[in-house]
Amino acid sequence: MNNPQLNARGELQHLLSVEGLPRETLLHILATADSFVGLTDRDVKKVPLLRGKSVFNLFFENSTRTRTTFEIAAKRLSADVINLNINTSSTSKGESLLDTVDNLSAMHADMFIVRHASSGAPYQIARHVTPHPHLHVVNAGDGRHAHPTQGLLDLYTIRHYKKEFSQLSVAVIGDVLHSRVARSLIHGLTTLGVPDVRVIGPKTLLPAGVEQLGVKVFHDMNKGMAGVDVVAMLRLQNERMNGPLLPSAQEFFKSYGLTPEKLALAKPDAIVMHPGPMNRGVEIDSAVADGPSSVILPQVTFGIAVRMAVMSILAGN
Repeated sequence: MNNPQLNARGELQHLLSVEGLPRETLLHILATADSFVGLTDRDVKKVPLLRGKSVFNLFFENSTRTRTTFEIAAKRLSADVINLNINTSSTSKGESLLDTVDNLSAMHADMFIVRHASSGAPYQIARHVTPHPHLHVVNAGDGRHAHPTQGLLDLYTIRHYKKEFSQLSVAVIGDVLHSRVARSLIHGLTTLGVPDVRVIGPKTLLPAGVEQLGVKVFHDMNKGMAGVDVVAMLRLQNERMNGPLLPSAQEFFKSYGLTPEKLALAKPDAIVMHPGPMNRGVEIDSAVADGPSSVILPQVTFGIAVRMAVMSILAGN
């Protein structure tokens, strides 16, 4: 089956999903990010890898954090960055998504960073720009489907602290049903050979048939947390929930919130991750979020390096 993310030579043309990417491609992105981690310090000069290239941030859905990290990453690579707040622009006047893309392509765009509430929108754009091999599309989150750069920065963070993947137990906890981050992370973990991936949450917040992704399912957090190396908390996505999937935020915290007591069930050197923004006192206790096991802020720093890696690989470096 041909992969819309790879060109005829098997090189990365677009980054749309972690799912379906070969192990070698994932490892190449992580290795490339290593070379950029030092460049995320304020005092380091820019690198000229994207000089003369135009990167358009097309955010049809709000996200300050993801948009900002993409913008910083592109500027560190010396690209020209154009931020478009689409909510207030052409598509709200009735112009189609692909008309918008055509107009921007005519302005000599080189890369589109796309975030959209509809699953599949970045794929639609990638298919549409296929006749232009110099154009690249990066999915910055589409509906409930995928968030590949977040999945990659999570993988990078795990590798940074745990060195390799083949012996690990990783628990992904909370609202897996609505989480594109969870899907991207799980596909990455299984592709890179993590032998024990667990999802923990109430039945109402786990997708039907989630076991088919190669994970073990737990509804009891105490059992699911036992002996894990990595705890990946998820944000409770109230804005995507239809109907009463939860009794209350307090009830959720009691059963599935990460407290120091629940964290004590994991290995002593376990790390705690969260894609942000955090709901403190709902998914995670402040004592854990700000505690010694937390790598939540390093994740943000690594996210810049990973996005730099993705953009530089797409641009042919």
